[in-house]
Order: sequence, then C-alpha cells, then structure tokens
Amino acid sequence: MRILFMSDLFSSYESPLRKALLELNVTAFDMSDKQHERVHEVEFIVCSPVKVDDQLIVQDFSIYENNKAVFSLYAGVEHIIKNPSLDRPLVKMVDDGLTSGMVEWCVAHTLRDHLGIDRHILGQDGIWRHHIKPPLACDRRVGILGLGTLGEPTAKALQFLNFNVGGWSRKAKNIKDVRCFHGNDGLREILNFAEILIILLPLTKDTYHIINSETISFMSRNSTIINAGRGDLIDDAALLQNLKSGHISKAILDVFSIEPLPSTHPYWVHPKVTVTPHIAADTPVDSSSKAIARNIKLILDGRDPKGLVDIKRGY
Repeated sequence: MRILFMSDLFSSYESPLRKALLELNVTAFDMSDKQHERVHEVEFIVCSPVKVDDQLIVQDFSIYENNKAVFSLYAGVEHIIKNPSLDRPLVKMVDDGLTSGMVEWCVAHTLRDHLGIDRHILGQDGIWRHHIKPPLACDRRVGILGLGTLGEPTAKALQFLNFNVGGWSRKAKNIKDVRCFHGNDGLREILNFAEILIILLPLTKDTYHIINSETISFMSRNSTIINAGRGDLIDDAALLQNLKSGHISKAILDVFSIEPLPSTHPYWVHPKVTVTPHIAADTPVDSSSKAIARNIKLILDGRDPKGLVDIKRGY
C-alpha cells in the first residue's frame, strides 16, 4: 500500500503520520511525494493546495486507478471538488486541534467586541471612561452561520459563557440552549437576530457571497461581522459600503477572496476592519496525522471515514 502526498508539506507529515499508522497496527505501507512513480501501488492520496508562480496547480487524480480516497489536509475542500479528475471519495480534515483553534479564535474576537476592548487599548489618552460598560453576555445576541464541525463547537463554547446564541444551517438542527434556524426563512431570521455574526460556512455555489447588500440589510444596525469561513462568502464591495454607512460597525476578517490579501486592499487601512492572516484554525501536524491515520484504518476495515464529503453539496 502506498500513500501519496500531493502537497509541499510532506516532510512535515512523513514521520508523525508513519507513527500514527503504526500505532493503529497499519504496517504494510510506504509514503512518498513522487507523483509519477509506482502509480499502480497508490491506495491513498493526501493533498493540499499547491501553487506555482501564484497559480493553483490542478492535480491529476485519474492516473491512480487503485486509489481508495483523497484526504484534504484542510477543512475547506472547494479547490479539490472543482478538480475534474476527482472520481474517488473525498475526506475533509476533521481534527480536534483544528476545531479547538477555531473555537478559541472566534470566542476571543467575540469577547473582544462584546467587551469593547479596542476602545480601551486605543484610548490610552488619560481619559477615565468609567461610564462605558458592556452588557452581560446573556444580553448579547451572537449568531453563527454554519453549525457543522466548526460552528457547533463554537456555538456551545459561547453558550457556556452565557451568550444568547443562535445558529443557522441548511437543514434543521437541534442543539441544546442554542436557537437553531434553517433554510431561506431562517437565514433572514438569524441575520436579524445577531448583534455579532460569526460566519463558519463552507464555500459552495449556494454560499458564494451569502453576505451581500440584501442580506446585510436584514441585520441590525451597528452589528459586527466575524468571518473565519471563506473569503468569498462575503461581497467585499457590499461590506465596505455598509461599514461606510454605519450599518455594520465592525468587521473582523481572517479569510479573503485573494490570499495573501494584497497590500493595497482597503481592508488593511480601514478603521473598522481587523485583518488576520488566515490563522483562525491552523491544522496541527501531530493531531491531523492521527486523524488521517484513523480514517485510513476505517477505510481498510470497510467503514466510512470521518469527514466524508458530499460532492454535490460541496462539503
């Protein structure tokens, strides 16, 4: 059995993935990043986006006739789904370390906005602003778009802190102490509900620019938008216009339609925008290696892997 890496991260993963497989008593394998050697022996492919001269390389999966599955090193898989040669099961990264990182980032920026921390960090001018006090968390409405493997744990963490949490998903869900909305009508309701809106959706044809002039109009004035999903979930022009008008008070953005975000982009210098460089949910090598190894073992045992992607839905 051969495990092929279509990724420039092979050197980082080779040792921890080997160790994780051996711990699961998977011993008859080797690993390589040589894509055109012994192709008939390849049974699993691990991949991540590879760029050459800033252009995304489209990998050819079709030559690996004995391949059983393609594993993404990341939770986002839109770049792989678009690959016309994909004809095997696709498995996205579902990893406790990645999830913890996302929850921590979202909770931190929610608390930052809720408590008005920026006002004090930037207000070191000798003025005692004792009269400016935040409400209790129970009086702050936080909405989450996307209640999947990242959104649901984020909702639970915020609810644990006593925030008034609501969440939206394509299909109906039931999460204890979280107001759950779904479908087109539910989208308008959650946008109207949220004072702080966290976006954790996958990017699909249905979610592209889901935050646009129309949907922003459903939101309460002075709302905050936090996006750690995908950059193309937001229509940048619409967001900038609504920041200018004051309908949206602040945007905290970790993902962008073009990455790295060009140095000339208006987000960099906008006083109401915080840019972070796609750091909300890193994929830790050790824990993600264990996640891949567990999924390989599941497939070898004839079972479905965790994180199996529905290609038609896009996630």
